[in-house]
Amino acid sequence: METRAHRIEWRDLAVACALACVLTLAWAARDWSALSALALPDTDDGMRLQQIRDWLGGQAFGDLMQYRLGPDGLIMHWSRIPDLVPAAIIALLTPLIGAHDAELTAVILWPAMLFAGALMLIGGIARALETQPAVAQVIAALAYPATTLFLPGRIDHHGLQILLLLIVALMLVRPMSWRSAATAGLATAVSLAIGMETAPLLAAAAAVLVLQWIAGARGAQARLGAWSVTLTLGFAAGAALLRTNGWTYPSCDGFTETLWRAAQGAAIVPLLLALIGFIVPDSRSRAACAILGGLAALAFVHLTAPICLSPYAGLDSMLNDIWLSNVAEAQPLFETDLTTAIGYAGIMVAGIGTSAWFARRDARWLSLLALQIASLALACIQLRGAYAGAILAAPALAALVAAARRRGTLRLILAWFASAGIAYPAMATALTSRPVSEPVREAPNGCSLDGAIDALRDLPPSRILAPVDLSARALPATEHRFLAGPYHRNEAGNRALYRILTSKPLAGRAQFAALDISYLAYCEGSFGEVDARADRDSLLALLRHDAPPQWLQPVSPPGAPLIILAVKQPE
Repeated sequence: METRAHRIEWRDLAVACALACVLTLAWAARDWSALSALALPDTDDGMRLQQIRDWLGGQAFGDLMQYRLGPDGLIMHWSRIPDLVPAAIIALLTPLIGAHDAELTAVILWPAMLFAGALMLIGGIARALETQPAVAQVIAALAYPATTLFLPGRIDHHGLQILLLLIVALMLVRPMSWRSAATAGLATAVSLAIGMETAPLLAAAAAVLVLQWIAGARGAQARLGAWSVTLTLGFAAGAALLRTNGWTYPSCDGFTETLWRAAQGAAIVPLLLALIGFIVPDSRSRAACAILGGLAALAFVHLTAPICLSPYAGLDSMLNDIWLSNVAEAQPLFETDLTTAIGYAGIMVAGIGTSAWFARRDARWLSLLALQIASLALACIQLRGAYAGAILAAPALAALVAAARRRGTLRLILAWFASAGIAYPAMATALTSRPVSEPVREAPNGCSLDGAIDALRDLPPSRILAPVDLSARALPATEHRFLAGPYHRNEAGNRALYRILTSKPLAGRAQFAALDISYLAYCEGSFGEVDARADRDSLLALLRHDAPPQWLQPVSPPGAPLIILAVKQPE
């Protein structure tokens, strides 16, 4: 016989699936022209699709080298975990409907599945906090900018990381249970094996568990122990099953040996604390043990994996100034323009204020509030923290709507307005007369994407020197190799691009030959980020004046949006 709890879960799932289906269909219809051509929303989505194609085409599971990017190929810092489901969909459907339609189905279905899962978890969080789950799910479905991670075509790992974070959040707000803690520990391990983007938020969740253990909350010790055990075992399993050819890469930007060593060592601390709890019952002694354990974990990471304390510290200073400083989602919140700041952080700030209000009367909201504040802190360093903050705001804003409903129509309307994430970009645009800019991987290069890729497809397979962002867009859409790309590990390729542009023509020609580059492709607005570093007699200056050296022969017709120059080989 079906229990009441099961009926509730099915109800949450039904609402989540309905919302995900309706919005996915609407978004797919709106973007069908690009989507049907597999021109995916973000450069990472296209590169993820290419990584899946390479794997299904015979590249080894542990081989994450992108052989058509960079001077000698590029070992991506990604994980195979986000590839599993879309690859399975493509492999199953290709014999039935063909490769293109199978890929199209996968890039629509996988984000929709993640979206439905995230909405179901939001319903569970709201229910645990005794507010209306369906209202919270509707608010989460409108929680811009988090919703942009679930658009059709968004097959990169960020949506999956949000879902895993919500599993951890659900554990924090539910009654103490070692089973939910064990699930959350595994979700934490999987999320860190995928990438470091949500690591600060997961660390905040761990801090909540430790604080509850210090306070001696009922069941806190079992929960901390279960979370620590599955976290430790998850890391061990990841080291055994998910090693790639980049395992020994000296970085902490993905699931490398360096990250695993730091995470595995740090994960032992909460496990030891849970064991110590059997012999140390008083809060003051537990607090002292937690502080010592935290300092020991920090010292261990500093000694064995110091790069994990500053993952981008090793990035070349020139690339940091020219490229990374132009990546909008990597900018601090208070350094973005006011329109973007309001559009991205509006619902997050509203959610924090509302959670803090309810936490004054009900301590159960404190755990969720901790994650929301951590999201804001992360956004103050990198704007991408706003994604998690937006969707985590939904339960509190649902409670706000419920409270306003009892106080009249006007307050209800205002509560819904404050809870609608999509309202904040519109409000910001109205206030500043500027549209909210979408965070992208680099500064715009001025190229018309469709026309540029069509022009590149007409060329024989070659290595092409092109703008950073265009290279990543064109790689999965053509058979060409590209030198540059919007990935911090491609330091050699990106440095070569900017070095060639700022060098004198004769030196530039030698570099073209050394790197086996056959074509230079760019648009009139390309390479603006490096103008300040280019002298008047540099190659870039000649290109700006439409006077390329004789060894660069025009291939594209006059007036074409994409300018293509063929490298004339020395006689």
